[in-house]
Amino acid sequence: MYVTPKPRRRVAVERMILGLLIVSSTVAVITTIGIVLSLVFETVQFFRFVPITDFLFGIHWSPQTAIRADQVGATGAFGAIPLLAGTFLISAVALSVSGPIGLLSAIFISEYAAPRMRTIIKPALEILAGVPTVVYGFFAVLVVAPLIRDGGEAIGIAVSSESALAAGLVMGVMTIPFVSSISDDAITAVPLSLREAALGLGSTRSEVIRKVTLPAALPGIAGGMLLAASRVIGETMIVVMAAGLTANFTINPFDAVTTVTVQIVTLLTGDQEFDSAKTLSAFALGLLLFLITLVLNLGALRIVKKYRERYE
Repeated sequence: MYVTPKPRRRVAVERMILGLLIVSSTVAVITTIGIVLSLVFETVQFFRFVPITDFLFGIHWSPQTAIRADQVGATGAFGAIPLLAGTFLISAVALSVSGPIGLLSAIFISEYAAPRMRTIIKPALEILAGVPTVVYGFFAVLVVAPLIRDGGEAIGIAVSSESALAAGLVMGVMTIPFVSSISDDAITAVPLSLREAALGLGSTRSEVIRKVTLPAALPGIAGGMLLAASRVIGETMIVVMAAGLTANFTINPFDAVTTVTVQIVTLLTGDQEFDSAKTLSAFALGLLLFLITLVLNLGALRIVKKYRERYE
């Protein structure tokens, strides 16, 4: 029996691949930590100018330095509540569109559609995810917003030319593929034995979907909803074009609003001092947005863990 160096070579290659994987994961972790630390450092600098209570609980957003004494605040107003209200309002409108439509389309594709129809409908839905957001913005400005405004005038409702409803509806259409595709994969991955057992006990097809398939696929569906929510919260172009830049503290979807991401872009655009309260407020908004998405992720992980334990 002859001993060849091939096994040693294989061990060396495996160690090299393992080292490469460790380095890659370490770079990702260090990058995340660096981003968070940079946000925290600049946010601390911002809170030297503006009290944290004024930022978290203030209901006025006017980051420019006041010129007259009768303006809101002596050095501008940095209350984040109007920005959060606009972000959540647009997100609620968008998810109320993409959530039901995406989930129902996933149920139809996975449970009712013939294989030939499935090969047509699913790629057609996923094309929506590849459309540039600026195209959705033009569609919202030129088609959706005028329709909403004219419809509101016809029934006696005052609708702003730039409204949260227009931006939310278009973003809801944009995020339908995220919910539909991931929900379809989650529903398809449910073991066939669960469906057959329910049908064998006399359940109808709709009862199997409602009481067996959907609860078993809930972790994947929650992941799709979370991905759509993160996509909506981070969207900028559609909000700028369809909802405007006005920081209104309102829950009326017919009013013009703005979001956290739009204000971050606005604050960091142009020539201004980097160590001013106006510029540093962008980092405070970024950290606040990071914490919001972190809470959403932790909630989704808890849902996934709960139902995975039930069905595994």
